[in-house]
Amino acid sequence: MDNIIYTLAVNAIPLLLAITLHEAAHGYVARMFGDRTAEMLGRITLNPLKHIDMVGTLIVPAITLAIGGFVFGWAKPVPVNTSALRNPKRDMIWVAAAGPLSNFLMAIGWAILLKVSDSSALDAIAQAGISWNVGLMVLNLLPILPLDGGRILAGLLPGPLSYKYSRLEPYGLYIVLGLSIAQLLGPILFPLYKIVFSALRALVGI
Repeated sequence: MDNIIYTLAVNAIPLLLAITLHEAAHGYVARMFGDRTAEMLGRITLNPLKHIDMVGTLIVPAITLAIGGFVFGWAKPVPVNTSALRNPKRDMIWVAAAGPLSNFLMAIGWAILLKVSDSSALDAIAQAGISWNVGLMVLNLLPILPLDGGRILAGLLPGPLSYKYSRLEPYGLYIVLGLSIAQLLGPILFPLYKIVFSALRALVGI
């Protein structure tokens, strides 16, 4: 019981911040490019309750954690009205990239805290913050719709090819979930995780 309480205490704040700022960043950048949908729905907020999805944020991560391998989950997607964007195809690339970028910036922040901290409790929380944010970043950059990497790729592909690729979106989460259950997601993502973590260490000097 003590181990469970300790694990929750160490991971709760970093995980909630990683999810909340990731989703809020999508809404914030969408507003910059003309779409105020997320703002009107109260999604540009640091309130985690606005972003938590019961299945994706709680149930699926618990299942994938229990069976081992890379923990997979998702938050409630921030709604984006692409027709309200000034240049929908181009602007959606930036809207999608905002989430992973926010995770990378948070990972840098946690790494700086780890470097200057002289508290073992803060060290543990900072390490969790780095792990969650780097993990969410590399997961979301997979070129599979509806993940952010898939949306970035759809924006970069020429029109007809982008349209054909976008038709795969209804199957994307099933593909990622299947990879996780088959324990294939970890072998794909861990090398990317190590590259980002190594870059982070070199950047901050930890």
